[in-house]
Amino acid sequence: MNESGGAPSPRVGVREVAREAGVSTQTVSRVLNEHPNIRPETRDRVLAAIAALDYRVNNAARALGTRTTRTLGVIASDATLYGPAVGIAALEAAARDAGRWIATAYADASSEASVRDAADRLLGQGVDGLIVLAPHAATLSALTDAHPGIAVAALHTGSGADRQADGAALAVAHLVALGHRRIGLVAGPAEWLEARSREAGAVRALADAGLEPGPRWSGDWTAAAGAALAPLVATAVRTAGGPTAIAVANDQMALGLVAGLREEDLEVPRDVSVTGFDDNPDAAHYRPALTTVGLDLAGEARRAVATVLGSDATEPAPPRLLPRASTAPPR
Repeated sequence: MNESGGAPSPRVGVREVAREAGVSTQTVSRVLNEHPNIRPETRDRVLAAIAALDYRVNNAARALGTRTTRTLGVIASDATLYGPAVGIAALEAAARDAGRWIATAYADASSEASVRDAADRLLGQGVDGLIVLAPHAATLSALTDAHPGIAVAALHTGSGADRQADGAALAVAHLVALGHRRIGLVAGPAEWLEARSREAGAVRALADAGLEPGPRWSGDWTAAAGAALAPLVATAVRTAGGPTAIAVANDQMALGLVAGLREEDLEVPRDVSVTGFDDNPDAAHYRPALTTVGLDLAGEARRAVATVLGSDATEPAPPRLLPRASTAPPR
């Protein structure tokens, strides 16, 4: 019985789709499995029939027949952080566009055993490849060594790492253009590949401007970490020859730092300029609105999915600087 008390709706299968589209069941199967030798008009007719009948693919049956579940595994660290959360959403959209689904497992990115356990759980579900969010160098290497037969990609490695570095360089170049010559850095956790890329880009931009890096601190990506660093940053800012600007590795730490500096009776940007990274949607509504860097996450996700599937994908758009009220020329 269905919820309205009537008889259950008949199950829609490949035969019903074939009848609706006026093709053979073999043709429907070829469309579902993305066979290359299908005429576009035939493919469109089958897809229209699938939509009209609300046909649901039986992944278990497909796996038995094709040895593929059309599902990609995603290993994530902490979905409470902006980066991993939007990364998962972007990967889900990119996978859907490629006719795939995702299954997500969470792991402690600093623990090789935790990452391997997450990978084993996903592989036990028969995923066709793995994508790792916010990886550590050691755990990513261990993962590829442990599963040499499975395709593995990371969201921000390879050319993605270069864009991370280029984005951080944009933030520092913006501060230099405003006239800052003493620029401190708040980096992310040293073991994270993203943190390394962003710090490398910031240091490169300072070198390009003929400047030495100012004081350096690090945090765990959270706003609480940025706030905890505020007393140390305030002391440095008040010291003769101290930094007049701070480039922070992500928006959440920058938010905490700005709030903490206010508790130290320092105003941003009057006393010190602050930049972030990630273009968190809330960043424009901070007080002051945060100067930050945005990445083409949708493009990065498409690239990672294409890497796992062994297909071609266009390169993501370059990072973009979003100047706002948290940066100004030094006093």
